[in-house]
Amino acid sequence: MKALVLGEDRALHLAERPVPDTGAAADLVVVRVVQTGICGTDRGVLVGKFHAEPGVIMGHESIGVVHAVGSAVRTVAPGDRVVVNPTLYCGWCPACVRGELNFCQHKTGNEIGIDRDGGFAEYLAIEERFVFALPADVPDDRAVLIEPLACVLNNLDAAGLTPGSRVTVLGAGPIGIVAAMAAAHFGCPVTVLERDEFRRSRAAEVLKGFAPEPEVVSPETPVARGELVLDTVGNLLAQACDLAADLGTVVIMGFHAEAEVSLRPLHILQRGLRIVGAGDYNSQIFPRAVALGARLPLERLVTHRFALDEHEAALRCIGVTEPGYSALKVVIEGRLSAPATA
Repeated sequence: MKALVLGEDRALHLAERPVPDTGAAADLVVVRVVQTGICGTDRGVLVGKFHAEPGVIMGHESIGVVHAVGSAVRTVAPGDRVVVNPTLYCGWCPACVRGELNFCQHKTGNEIGIDRDGGFAEYLAIEERFVFALPADVPDDRAVLIEPLACVLNNLDAAGLTPGSRVTVLGAGPIGIVAAMAAAHFGCPVTVLERDEFRRSRAAEVLKGFAPEPEVVSPETPVARGELVLDTVGNLLAQACDLAADLGTVVIMGFHAEAEVSLRPLHILQRGLRIVGAGDYNSQIFPRAVALGARLPLERLVTHRFALDEHEAALRCIGVTEPGYSALKVVIEGRLSAPATA
């Protein structure tokens, strides 16, 4: 099969890899990949903000059709449309036994698209418990955003979101827009701050019609302080604290391994701020994301689709190889581009 592999040069390369099979693993499911979204974490790896193992097949926001199953698989069958939960856990370490699945002590070597082969490929193999059947009426472009929605729900849960609370979202990338969608769905007035003009205008279009309708503005715009502030960029903690209301909560969502900030502890203490790092989502959230994703118009975010051999064009759209953004959600389809006709 064809797959996009991370090179030592921190770039994606189209390579040949064996098609995975179930082998002796009775619980494995082999999925023929239909789409895999390019995540902010993927972009972070390619621009040096986050680490992944060279040689790994990248990509983790995958949907597809079951190709083959191991002998013990019971919940899905060949031909079923499925979404993949890429946040793996062992189930038996002390953290997992406590129900803290997102802090599994055996994550190393088991992070899909980071140090275990992921979904920028024609096929993906994964254990049955991480595969969920999709409702028939959920289109592919909506389904491919269920995993980002799980990330958002994890952070809203960690913040203790109360329906109706004022929410401020820093960043109008796909995860920021999904966060705004979910918060608005729960009746929260939402303000989204975004510096990039393209993303700001597209976010306003995507969020149109929600009630209450989120406001999308530039960071220089004076805004009311939020009871909950989400930093979806990963390096805006200081600004997030400034934008939080007294007794408010700030949640760090964005992954940025090199980011550092300077804060005044007294400023946090006197204003009663709560700063939360929610980490990866607990996989118990994933069924909720599947259910809620069926009711949100997540497909509005998908602006571009590329085949595996068109990945360079995909990366240009999201500012990896050229500055600036010209896309919101970009998906890589699990196929090669059609050959040119004479």
